[in-house]
Amino acid sequence: MDSLTSLLTQHGLTLVFANVLIAQLGLPIPALPMLVVAGALVSEGSLNVAALALVVMIASLLGDTPWYFAGRRYGYRVLRTLCRISIEPDSCVKQTENIFTRWGPPSLIVAKYIPGFSTVAPPLAGTMGLALPRFLIYSAAAALVWAAVPVAGGYFFSTEVEWLLAFLSDMGAGALAVLAAFVLGYAAVKALERYLLIRFLRMVRISAAELRGMIDGGRTPIIFDARSALAREAEPRVIPGAIVVELDGIERMLERIAPDSEVVVYCS
Repeated sequence: MDSLTSLLTQHGLTLVFANVLIAQLGLPIPALPMLVVAGALVSEGSLNVAALALVVMIASLLGDTPWYFAGRRYGYRVLRTLCRISIEPDSCVKQTENIFTRWGPPSLIVAKYIPGFSTVAPPLAGTMGLALPRFLIYSAAAALVWAAVPVAGGYFFSTEVEWLLAFLSDMGAGALAVLAAFVLGYAAVKALERYLLIRFLRMVRISAAELRGMIDGGRTPIIFDARSALAREAEPRVIPGAIVVELDGIERMLERIAPDSEVVVYCS
């Protein structure tokens, strides 16, 4: 236990910086457990809370800013890529766009607490042309809000955190094996969910070339443009004859269509 405590005490800020930076760059490595431990170290006087806040803010900005510039440079191509590689199959650009549309740039402050929004929000802000100074202010505030809860939890429950650290230290290599098994198990479950989702989508989708062939052949289906207002603003091109509709309203639209009609829906 003494060696583990000594490591955290001597290199706590460095470990927090590395963990937060990796998490904000988009890798599926949670930073909250480390922030809880940091809170416990603040409680016992081993870490300075002001230094901790500064480290979290800098690491978060270093992780978010490249994504912001990528969104500003490449637009929706970055968002589509993130949606494809996301470990959360249900964390897609559409959900993030709806949040951003409703609340605007201030939504970035709580973005890190919303699954899917945390990764997609910085490039979306760049895509929508949010000024860099405003982005940095919102992103810095978001980092502090995001870190406040786990750090406070570790601060007020420092005794329980110390007990857990002692337990893990006594387990030795076994603790690493348990943590590795948990991370790998979580990744495997999410990978399976994503595989099943993609397999289903491949069964019900058609390519742009196939749709063009249908239209050229006089077999034009009913086409719904289900992109968000932000997506249509960023990419104003539309498929000729497409009907703009919100995803929540598609079922009501389908009630007015003959059951044997061919329907194609496209989004971001």
